[in-house]
Amino acid sequence: MKTARTATFAGVSIAALLALTACNSAEEAAPADASATEAAATTPDAAGTVVAVAQGNPDFSTLVSAVVAADLAGTLGGTGPFTVFAPTNAAFAKLPAATLSTLLTPAGKADLTRILTYHVVAGRVDAAALTQQIQAGGGSAALTTVQGGTLTARVGTDGAVTLTDSKGGVSRVVQADVPASNGVIHAIDTVVMP
Repeated sequence: MKTARTATFAGVSIAALLALTACNSAEEAAPADASATEAAATTPDAAGTVVAVAQGNPDFSTLVSAVVAADLAGTLGGTGPFTVFAPTNAAFAKLPAATLSTLLTPAGKADLTRILTYHVVAGRVDAAALTQQIQAGGGSAALTTVQGGTLTARVGTDGAVTLTDSKGGVSRVVQADVPASNGVIHAIDTVVMP
């Protein structure tokens, strides 16, 4: 039962990650703030599932490849809701090439799954809700990921939300509130590590 639950969480996580692949690369420079949330507010059902959204944007082709390599593509039909912090191709390009190559091999599958599920939070947390959590937390909010780790969210002086991972690495939300029928996605500029 624990294995089934882990597989379900991993599938849900990856589904949410794929949803982020629909983020428009031209919009990546826009900071994630409350005004971005209002501008992006649409009916989530209009976007389709995270799978459909993911297939619509080539800027997330590395993420899609990672999902396939982790053998999580078959579990992407989850109902959610999920909040996914999805790395762009440029975010994956920041990883050493050898590291990425190793993660995409069968031997790297367990580590890749752990990394991908670290980018997913259960529930629908849009930019406005995340900003409220940060304010209520006195300037930061601890987000528990599906992987079981924690991401710390803060709002920078430029108004963009940043995520600090367990190793101290920092990622910036470059596009917020991309809707999907089973969650919300936020594109990030750096892969976060558990």
